[in-house]
Amino acid sequence: MSARGQAAERGGNMRAAPALRGAAHAPPPPAGGDVEAITEPGRYQDLSLFKVPAGFRGRPGWYVQLWWVVQALLFRPSPQIAYGWRRMLLRCFGAQVGVGAIIRPTVRVTYPWKVTIGDHAWIGDDVTLYSLGPIDIGAHSVVSQKSYICAGDHDYQTVDFAIRGRPVRIGTQVWVASDVFIAPGVTIADGVVVGARSTVIRSLQKGFVYVGNPARAVKPRDANG
Repeated sequence: MSARGQAAERGGNMRAAPALRGAAHAPPPPAGGDVEAITEPGRYQDLSLFKVPAGFRGRPGWYVQLWWVVQALLFRPSPQIAYGWRRMLLRCFGAQVGVGAIIRPTVRVTYPWKVTIGDHAWIGDDVTLYSLGPIDIGAHSVVSQKSYICAGDHDYQTVDFAIRGRPVRIGTQVWVASDVFIAPGVTIADGVVVGARSTVIRSLQKGFVYVGNPARAVKPRDANG
């Protein structure tokens, strides 16, 4: 596994916690200006201890590297209209891709064998499917440009900064608008709309429009027909 490959795996989402463990903590320094160094006993994290668990990727290291080469040389440079070609490449590497799915050439997929995309779903330009864990996108759903679906993170309470895959599930007939971040472990129910540049850190209920950071429901979404 190359240094670049391991670095790609280590950059998962960090989720906030209400408080840190351990001894009493000094208040944080004010933003900006000169502050004195704060020293505390113990370690928060020691990256020399970090290891990718056996079987975590779901495929051997050489296979992962092969996919990244194929993605760089055959998937991303493909013509915009070559939707069938990109569906075929993803299926060759274990993705479950439905009929008529529209996947743009600039989409990035970490591990396609952990990805399911339903019939007639759309995945827009510069979307990242960071599939350390399973990512399931339902039929007739849209993930718009520059959105980031993050199905993995690190346990920041462990000194070895343990990596974790955590599934993300997007239901049917969902619209994730541009530049949305979806955190590990989230489920978005059917019919949801997530407004542009929102941050989804909790699961969302069926048939509502959500906006903001963190995303909050603002109104129901009316069904058509």
